[in-house]
Amino acid sequence: QVQLVESGGGLVQAGGSLRLSCAASGNIFSIKNMGWYRQAPGKQRELVAAIPSGGNPNYADAVKGRFTASRDNAKNMLYLQMNSLKPEDTAVYYCNARINGYNYWGQGTQVTVSS
Repeated sequence: QVQLVESGGGLVQAGGSLRLSCAASGNIFSIKNMGWYRQAPGKQRELVAAIPSGGNPNYADAVKGRFTASRDNAKNMLYLQMNSLKPEDTAVYYCNARINGYNYWGQGTQVTVSS
């Protein structure tokens, strides 16, 4: 059974940094697109960054220049380095991946940025 597990969330002051990780495990034959999404209270889930297989990351305008997404295909890992965090970055962050032709989500990790 394939699963995605995020880690690295927490509480940080504005201007600080966090690094999120997402580990894909199980019977994996192929991983295509991978990405990070977030959902703040009362808001819809939104794309933060997406990395196609063998391609460059794409970022939401709100995080460009502050967040860096990367993936390690050998380890089936996805990362999100978040710098210069703002209170409006507070949300549950979810990992998403297209694995073996199916779409999977992680359980989410909370990121809280205090002002």
